Amino acid sequence: MELLYRSTRGAKEPVTASKAILQGLAEDGGLFVPDSIPKLTCSMEQLAGMTYQETAYEVMKLFLTDYTEEELKYCINSAYDKKFDTDVIAPLAKVEDAYYLELFHGATIAFKDMALSILPYLMTTAAKKNQVKNDIVILTATSGDTGKAALAGFADVPGTKIIVFYPKNGVSPIQEKQMVTQKGDNTFVVGIHGNFDDAQSGVKAIFGNKELAKELDQAGYQFSSANSINIGRLVPQIVYYVYAYAKLLESGEIKDGETINVTVPTGNFGNILAAYYAKQMGIPIGKLICASNDNKVLYDFFRTGEYDRNRPFILTTSPSMDILISSNLERLIYRIAGADASKDQELMKALSEQGKYEITDKMRAQLHDFCGYYASEDETAKKIAKVYGDTGYVLDPHTAVASCAYEKYVADTKDKTKTVIASTASPYKFTRSVMEAIDKEKYGSMSDFDLVDELNKISGVDVPNAIEEIRTAPVRHKTVCDAADMEQTVKTFLGVE
Repeated sequence: MELLYRSTRGAKEPVTASKAILQGLAEDGGLFVPDSIPKLTCSMEQLAGMTYQETAYEVMKLFLTDYTEEELKYCINSAYDKKFDTDVIAPLAKVEDAYYLELFHGATIAFKDMALSILPYLMTTAAKKNQVKNDIVILTATSGDTGKAALAGFADVPGTKIIVFYPKNGVSPIQEKQMVTQKGDNTFVVGIHGNFDDAQSGVKAIFGNKELAKELDQAGYQFSSANSINIGRLVPQIVYYVYAYAKLLESGEIKDGETINVTVPTGNFGNILAAYYAKQMGIPIGKLICASNDNKVLYDFFRTGEYDRNRPFILTTSPSMDILISSNLERLIYRIAGADASKDQELMKALSEQGKYEITDKMRAQLHDFCGYYASEDETAKKIAKVYGDTGYVLDPHTAVASCAYEKYVADTKDKTKTVIASTASPYKFTRSVMEAIDKEKYGSMSDFDLVDELNKISGVDVPNAIEEIRTAPVRHKTVCDAADMEQTVKTFLGVE
């Protein structure tokens, strides 16, 4: 049966999965959501014996129903290959009383690789299926990780160009170096004066500009997105939660049907929404623990039912979570509003105009699967030091935020359900924050790349290729602009004046 997708903001005709992936954002500014969440068609016992690639097919065939088996397997096998430094793709590490789902074994050592390694294949396959003649221009805002993973995925892919905007002073030095050294004749990287929300709002405004879309169409281009607003990003993320449960079952850590909890460090809400979708598919997940840093807009939302971005924007050591407008939350809002597009539209209009909205009591009652916790900068650093001191395992700051949230949840609820923590980045991506948390006196004066070698010594984990290749790589992208000039910058890159 074909699964169709519709916008969270309108009752227009639904579209196929491939069309939703090609468009990225719906024409009315809404996000594409499936008409229903399909149930898994194979047993947990069957899943337990599957590879990551086989699991991906079992999950994704249910969501991407207009892709043939051959097309989907081609996309999956092209994505999850030697680009990952482990055959299991997403290993689980048992540390103390939790299971860390390591999502950073791809080409850019962050969880975004899990989806962005497959998105270019899904998109170019979709373009062929829909007889698209234009080049696809991927337009993306990043808080640090999406940018590099998208650039790596789309670099030199025929028929595509990619333009990434990032906050000039809002990412780690290694994140920035990864982006500005990116090779590929079709890649463009721009630092903006502003924060991630400014970049994200600018990208959404460009998507919503109908006149610009016409100009681009005449020049042979059309926009799409590699941000998690694209359903082609979200669907592959569901896979690793299904896989994690199956692997815990295979290893005997849990029994078939046993409930697990999941803790996710959350900024744009896509990663935890994928876990929620996995639960809807039939994976026995109990609580979804939403972990925030000092920009605790989601923590406050789950406590009060009010989403309010009217607050200072705080730069933290977990920059991928430095976000005040969590785009993917809209997909959950639409769902708990009973798929009422007009209600969703009303709330998103309030967010745009007043910077806040409040959901109804009836909607709040449907959030019982979720709970929110947050970790301060001090708590995050102490957690990195403590876990390393106790076990020798090194967490990156985002994963440390999640670890803190899990600890607070257990202290509050006494719930000892086995828990998977999404480990979203390699500590090598945030060497300064990690090493200074472990011993500021010893490591505080070292350069970022000296710290890489020190981290290698204390962790025993090989320096990833993603870090080695940027040590001496030349800077190729030097463009910086104001948020107000993003559209003009895009036109200049594409030669559309």
